Amino acid sequence: MNASVRTTAWRTVLVHLDDSRQAAARLAFACDFARRHDAHLIGLYVVCQDLFRPIYRDDESLRLAVNEAQQAERARRAEESFNEAARLAGISAEWRAPRGEAIDAATLHARHADVLVLGQYDPDDPAAYIAGNFVGDLVMASGVPAIVLPYIGKMRTFGENVLIAWDASREAARAVHDALPILRRARFVTIQVVQQGRNENLDSLDAPEGIDLAAYLARHGVSASFATMPRVPGMSAGASLLNRVSDVHADLLVMGAYGHTRVQERVLGGVTRTMLEAMTVPVLMSH
Repeated sequence: MNASVRTTAWRTVLVHLDDSRQAAARLAFACDFARRHDAHLIGLYVVCQDLFRPIYRDDESLRLAVNEAQQAERARRAEESFNEAARLAGISAEWRAPRGEAIDAATLHARHADVLVLGQYDPDDPAAYIAGNFVGDLVMASGVPAIVLPYIGKMRTFGENVLIAWDASREAARAVHDALPILRRARFVTIQVVQQGRNENLDSLDAPEGIDLAAYLARHGVSASFATMPRVPGMSAGASLLNRVSDVHADLLVMGAYGHTRVQERVLGGVTRTMLEAMTVPVLMSH
């Protein structure tokens, strides 16, 4: 069996689109990503459908009929932009704009994709609001890896210098496996272990060194270095990882997404929540 057969293949990429300021950049990234992986691209248009949310947007009418016409016009423009971008990229693509509860509709469509392209919530952009913790809920519920793009800064590179957050958990192992198509193309891969003692993500006292993971990746054609970073007193694991991302100039962080269910409410783990709120580079998350 040759290496190409063993390679995890991404044949369907789903990008979430809305009316936010970052939607165009997210679409451009997704088109390029699908082209590089010879994948089919699905544009999933899901926006806030809460009738009370228009009061937070200056361009939104409070009159129902006018509001519906405005929403229809924005959806039409978004579809035109998507189709044109896909045509220029020369990729196979389709548009979907489901109705219904936002997270439920998005989850159903996401489960038929290999990887998702999502955008970090921008609290200063009213149009970026979808429903609750949309990105976190979708990552937790879909069972599909997601590449979450930050709303600040510009990406000059992606996936060339990758940092793996490793704690030997099921979620971290899943994220590494899901990221293999990117890791194989990366120039630099660093496995980062943050020693924390007992915490919500580990079943044992400390995460093992990354040597076993480095050996696993080597068998997949990925050369990776590894380092253990003791936890800094008074600094959270999430903050430590953000510092490390900056130190090594990573352009992608690979990590497991943690959480648990509490009476129909999905609650994110501390590191996952920190990354979704304060990410500075794209993050590939798997749960």
